[in-house]
Amino acid sequence: MRDPYSVLGVPKSATEQDIKRAFRKLAKQYHPDQNANNPEAQSRFSEINQAYEIIGDKDKRQKFDRGEIDAEGKPKFQAHGFEGFSDFDPFRDAGATRGFRASGGPAGGASGGGGFDDILNDILGGFGARRGGGPSGSAGAGAGRSSMPQGGKSVDVLLQVTLEELARDGKARVTLPSGKTVDMKIPAGTEEGDKIRLRGQGHPGLNGGPAGDVVVEIRFRPHKLFEVKGSDLHLNLPLTLYEAVLGAKVRTPTLDGAVNLTIPAGSSGGKIMRLKGKGLPTKTGGHGDLLVRLDIVLPPHGDDELDTLMKAWREITPYPARGPEFD
Repeated sequence: MRDPYSVLGVPKSATEQDIKRAFRKLAKQYHPDQNANNPEAQSRFSEINQAYEIIGDKDKRQKFDRGEIDAEGKPKFQAHGFEGFSDFDPFRDAGATRGFRASGGPAGGASGGGGFDDILNDILGGFGARRGGGPSGSAGAGAGRSSMPQGGKSVDVLLQVTLEELARDGKARVTLPSGKTVDMKIPAGTEEGDKIRLRGQGHPGLNGGPAGDVVVEIRFRPHKLFEVKGSDLHLNLPLTLYEAVLGAKVRTPTLDGAVNLTIPAGSSGGKIMRLKGKGLPTKTGGHGDLLVRLDIVLPPHGDDELDTLMKAWREITPYPARGPEFD
């Protein structure tokens, strides 16, 4: 669904009367009774109705302008891990079930803008009577619209996945609008913000129309150790002073189990060590790397012996830690 302001050809600053006039003009131009052999006009008519349902209604217009609903009037759902559609109510949120006719237009009236059927009565006169559904408007027009197949509403979902899910088997669990739970395959190389379309898994269509889709937008659940940069992972590895000076083998976590990382003697804080293939899956079939940054940690409490050693070291073996650019 396109932006409803663009559909009706009005700016976002348009008044209620501007919106109503634009709807009247377009509804008359594209009404199915005047375009019986033009399927594109019928599709355009449904789009016009849907746009007026959003910005012809004061409350819905405000919600749309604030970004709380999309161009089809659907709330923006969020799903977290295995919780699926945490806020989904198929009877509250299914516009095709409540509040819409088959064409996508409002069943009743848009507050402040005039009822949809009332406007059709005003601008189309007796077109509905020719369809045999009523004396002069809404009943006949409604009957004509109700027989048209309409696609079901799609559902947008934000799904948080763990880095372990991405690295282990590339699957995450999603609950569909039908209530069914499925394990969705996440393609290798998926990045945060990528969208996966589950075709035909949204709201059911009307009058034999196809079901809508579920569009899943991927978000990475924050990890307590790893930071994601592309397909690479970054990890800060704390070291004692003596491990950095003397060298050591340090147990280092990865997404598929810990490894013993060899720390060379004389390692400085900030040194980066690379564990190849220990990152996230890539689109080409391989894996990114795990970049380990050494972080030297001093004792948590003061130590007289360490102080004495450092003072002697400073006198006997001084060395520069900063370059001339710091002068």
